[in-house]
Amino acid sequence: MPSSAINAFKYQFKEMGVLFEAKEEQERPAGLLEDFLEKVGGCAVIDGGFATQLELHGASINDPLWSALCLINSPHLISKVHLEYLEAGADILVTSSYQATLPGFMSRGLSLEQGEKLLEKSVKLATEARDVFWETVEKIDDHTYNRALVAASIGSYGAYLADGSEYSGYFGPDVDLNKLKDFHRRRLQVLVEAGPDLLAFETIPNKLEAQAVAELLEEENVEIPSWICFSSVDGINAPSGETFAECLEVLNKSKRIAAVGINCAPPQFVHNLIQKFNELTEKVIVVYPNSGETWDGVAKRWMPSKCFNDEKFKVLAKRWHDSGAKLIGGCCRTTPSTIRGLSKVLKQGTLENN
Repeated sequence: MPSSAINAFKYQFKEMGVLFEAKEEQERPAGLLEDFLEKVGGCAVIDGGFATQLELHGASINDPLWSALCLINSPHLISKVHLEYLEAGADILVTSSYQATLPGFMSRGLSLEQGEKLLEKSVKLATEARDVFWETVEKIDDHTYNRALVAASIGSYGAYLADGSEYSGYFGPDVDLNKLKDFHRRRLQVLVEAGPDLLAFETIPNKLEAQAVAELLEEENVEIPSWICFSSVDGINAPSGETFAECLEVLNKSKRIAAVGINCAPPQFVHNLIQKFNELTEKVIVVYPNSGETWDGVAKRWMPSKCFNDEKFKVLAKRWHDSGAKLIGGCCRTTPSTIRGLSKVLKQGTLENN
């Protein structure tokens, strides 16, 4: 796609942005996620690993801000990765805000206002990429793409700590329910105001943070559908050791949480966890595991392990869908190639039925 065309559309989108966003806000249906799933045939494809692609394109993100560092110094790379996943067939783009927190930005010398602008930018980059891409493919006869939704990523408190605690569930003795709500509150407010279609709370490691999110969504009267994904290091429980029955109990009571599931766990855990979640909830189930490698949160590196190539991922994704998952994608170390394979196998039945 010529850069001039992209730039021209971006200018047009900026000029129309206020009216467009106001209309969307007025017409946003309560069951947006359910309606979208019905429209795309019952299963939507989430994008894949973000940091993996950013590094492939030359970004240096060995930093406590991780991929959010590119919001400061390489936003063009974020746009590039979003477009790559859209081309691969992603139905949902997840923003680059997983590790973007106001305390994190302020620790780099930025003001509160500058940090808030960067959070807004994470949503804007994704929505602009989505709209640019859709304007192009909409002109192509018989294309098989869907107009993607944008999910604003909200990482665990442990992701901000950058000590691997999102994979242990232990945040320290001084972290209680109110502290977690206070931590997430302003970031949530800013992201909601930026106008994403969905909210994605990711790698939640314990019941306490899940409860904090559920209560915060209620307190802030958030109307945007949310999903909450846990991590798992043993394929049985949350990283804290709490059962998923305990963790889901509070989420099942919330009408603001549309989907629950697992992200950034090894693929071999996912099938059994879907079956477990089927027994524990009636909410939509979302899964987007990593490549099967293991992240060392202390050493800040991926540990060698048996990886699942794209062909294996495709086979497993079909099995996950057959088991009841309706939102399926990839997390760390998965790529547009992975998502292209998922899109092909998961949408094959839908295309045959149309």
